[in-house]
Amino acid sequence: MEVRAVAKNIRRSPQKVRLVVDNVRGRSVREALAILSLMPNSAARDVYKVVKSAASNAENNFELDVNELVVHRIFVDEGPTLKRFKARSHGRAAPRLRRSSHITAIVEEKGNL
Repeated sequence: MEVRAVAKNIRRSPQKVRLVVDNVRGRSVREALAILSLMPNSAARDVYKVVKSAASNAENNFELDVNELVVHRIFVDEGPTLKRFKARSHGRAAPRLRRSSHITAIVEEKGNL
């Protein structure tokens, strides 16, 4: 059984979040949470929350054992981009794109893979 958790409109660039997500894909939930808690990237906190939420959903809603869960799929999609401008010389303006991400984590029991 697949159990999912989604975090939307996270104010981090999808490119930076994908670097963190690639480190935990396919690992057990306990191992993934340990790795994320020790990573220096600021995006690791957001990914940690999503993985922990998916594990909690599996435990509370479907009565699955947390020790048997694996991060089956985890991916990052691009969220809405805020378009802002930065003042430049000679009265010009340069665009600044403030990107956001949608993080989706899907956990599954080891035996069901």
